[in-house]
Amino acid sequence: MAIRLVTFDALHTLVTPRLPVYVQYALTFEPYLGALAPAALKRSFIAALKQVQQEQPVYRGGAEEWWGDVIRRTAIGAGADARAVDASLGEIVPRLLKRFSSREGYKLFNDSLSTLKRLKELNIHTALISNTDARMQAVIEDLDLIPYLDTMLLSETEGVEKPSCEIFRRACERIGVQPHETVHVGDELYCDYNGATACGLKALLIRRPGPEGDEERKEPGEDLTNVVVVPGLSQVVDWVQQQNKRSK
Repeated sequence: MAIRLVTFDALHTLVTPRLPVYVQYALTFEPYLGALAPAALKRSFIAALKQVQQEQPVYRGGAEEWWGDVIRRTAIGAGADARAVDASLGEIVPRLLKRFSSREGYKLFNDSLSTLKRLKELNIHTALISNTDARMQAVIEDLDLIPYLDTMLLSETEGVEKPSCEIFRRACERIGVQPHETVHVGDELYCDYNGATACGLKALLIRRPGPEGDEERKEPGEDLTNVVVVPGLSQVVDWVQQQNKRSK
C-alpha cells in the first residue's frame, strides 16, 4: 500500500534548541541565581523533566505550572539556593516560556524545510504529532513551517500523548488516510517508533549523529534490533519513494 501521509515529531526531529537547553537555562538563571555549572544543569534538567513527565502526564495542571515545576527542580538540582529560586521563579518562568515559544529558543534542522517541500511536491500529506504544550504551534509558525503541514496535533491541546494510539488515529482521520498508509518519523524509540508501529503505522527512527552522540538521542540500553533508523530527514523522502514504487 502506498504511503499517503508522513507524520513528524517536533523536537529533535524537525526543530532543535538554538543552543542546548541547559545553556539557555543557565543564561536565564544567572542574573537571579548566579552562575550554575553547565554539566550540573544538564543532568538536573534531564532528571527534572523525566520526573514531572511521570508525575503530571499531558501537562496536567497547565503548561505554565508544569514547566515551572521543571524549572524549579532543575535549578535546585543544579545547586541553586532553594529560597533564591522560589523568590525569583515568578520572573524566571515567564522569561523561559517566552524564549521557548519562538525562534529565539529553537531553530530548524538544515533538512527540515527541504524535506517538507519535497513531500508536498510528491503530493504526500504531512502532519506534526508532538508531546508538547501549545507553544509549539507558535514555534512552528515563527519558523515558517505552517504552509507545509496539513495538520498539527499537540499533546496539551489534544489531551492525549504518544505512544497512545488515539493521537496517531486522530492524525490519520483528519487527513482521511488509513494507519497502514502512514509513516511516523521521530527520535524516541518508545513514544515515536514503538508507539506508531503498535498502532498500525509504519515508522522511521531518526538518529542524527553529533558531537558526543548528543543528537543521536539514545536512551541507555535501548535495543534497535529490526528498527528502521535514518540519519536525517532527506532519507525519509527516499524511503517513501521506494515504498510507493514497490506498491505500484
